[in-house]
Amino acid sequence: MISVYESEERSFFDNGIKILKPLKAVIYKQDNADYYLDLKDSINNLEYYQSGNILRASTPWGKQCFRIRNICTQNNKIEIRAYHLFYDSENYIISDSYVVERNCNDALDHLNTATDNPSPFSTISDVSSVHNYRCVRKSLAEAIKDVLSRYGGHLVRDNWNIEIRQNIGQDRGVNLSYGKNIVNIKADEDWNNVCTKILPVGKDGLLLPELWLTYREDLYDIPYTKVVSFDQSEVNPEDYEDDEQKVDENKYKEALINNLRVKANNYLNENCVPKVGYTLNAYLKNVSDIGDKIYVKHPKCKLELVTNVVALEFDVISQRITKVEFGNFKSEHLGNLVESFDKKITEKVDKKVDDSTANLRRELTEATDVIRDKLGSSYVVYEGDKILVLDKLPKEEAKNVIMINSGGIGFSKDGINGIFNSAWTIDGTLDMQKINVINLVCDLIKGGTLRLGNNMNSSGLMELYDSSNTLICQIDKDGITMFCSDGRTVKINAEDGFVGYAANGDRIYWVSENEFHMKKSVAQDEMTIANGLRFIPINTDTSHGIGIVAMA
Repeated sequence: MISVYESEERSFFDNGIKILKPLKAVIYKQDNADYYLDLKDSINNLEYYQSGNILRASTPWGKQCFRIRNICTQNNKIEIRAYHLFYDSENYIISDSYVVERNCNDALDHLNTATDNPSPFSTISDVSSVHNYRCVRKSLAEAIKDVLSRYGGHLVRDNWNIEIRQNIGQDRGVNLSYGKNIVNIKADEDWNNVCTKILPVGKDGLLLPELWLTYREDLYDIPYTKVVSFDQSEVNPEDYEDDEQKVDENKYKEALINNLRVKANNYLNENCVPKVGYTLNAYLKNVSDIGDKIYVKHPKCKLELVTNVVALEFDVISQRITKVEFGNFKSEHLGNLVESFDKKITEKVDKKVDDSTANLRRELTEATDVIRDKLGSSYVVYEGDKILVLDKLPKEEAKNVIMINSGGIGFSKDGINGIFNSAWTIDGTLDMQKINVINLVCDLIKGGTLRLGNNMNSSGLMELYDSSNTLICQIDKDGITMFCSDGRTVKINAEDGFVGYAANGDRIYWVSENEFHMKKSVAQDEMTIANGLRFIPINTDTSHGIGIVAMA
């Protein structure tokens, strides 16, 4: 049921020091928060439940490892709590590191290589937004918490692998209805912010010409009406200056009105239904992980609430999800992502580091953020033989342009008359001057050269896993390594040639120049030496042995 390993184990190729069958084993997993295993067993197995030892359990997300932290013994029973291997990241400290204009994947990679001791983790992310982040005297776990807060996304923890994904979960068509297929359910509802009719107020008391905006008047038996004020500081009057550098008040006011209308409609869309959290203590069919979508028929709403699984409990013994928590809201904080964060390391920015460089970076960041905010609005222009997607009107002033016509799709950062340096043509050709692919999933790749580990990609790595998600082969700049289930490894590289290692690291066979060496050899049928001598088995009715035969 559960395998136990010594605290220093890293590979988990075998079944560990003992396979245990506990009385209880439940995993609690929460989106961007807690991930631990609660276990109860007989005190007879106390010798295996030592602080620091690792427990490996089968889950719907592969075999996951948990390190024992809390141990409680009472009478003839032992209760323990073990935290996922992710929490080992608390023990790796980043003294001072600066992430400058990086996407989430690069930020994670940067921080993971900046720890005091080499990190055992690998990191990856598909979140494409770009940010800056200064990490001063924090653990790797704290840094990842900050990255989540800054970049958004969902933390995916898979043993030594750490991912931050833009989206998680699947839509398996799970539908729940009050009074039908759900009975034993707890619901916490918050109707404070429900709004179906809004009077938006903008800068300096600005109102819309239509005054009110309404969302689905038939949604409820009673209206939910609010007056909401919105900040419009991002609408800069300097962007609407004429040739004499005077603000065109009409254009500026029109921009404010359009901005206010967009914000008000977004508010209605986000708050037209109540914020509801559900807890279901039962087996929920077709739910496999946090993030999975669930559609809930609410008795007061004339529409379905689309919710997501935010936490669950998995019974390791019965191999079933026994408790599901889901809701249509996102937590504004990360909860107890790392329980021991109470030992928070004091963060003080070192002012002695090149102030001028820091100020320049900050100014560049602020300017870039302003630009990026303005790129959030796009404009589509149809011109008969083509469609243009622009960041600005009129089209002649646009910089970022997507052009679609019968020849394909082109991308330009130099305006409609600039160079379209990226294109996807109608014949299926993808022409990219630079392409960055994260989390590519495919069935077949055809091509020329896959280059790993050269001077342009010193960290190149290829990993091969079996059906149980166990690493069996690794190819990197140092060569090829095969991992056997009993702990042995086989390596092929330029330095060692061909070598086989025992689980304890001793060489058991190897090639040296033109000679093959081995510590132990077994020949099953026969052996020929130098084409002159053959050893063959001889069996009689009464005995068996080895015969030596000279070869012609």
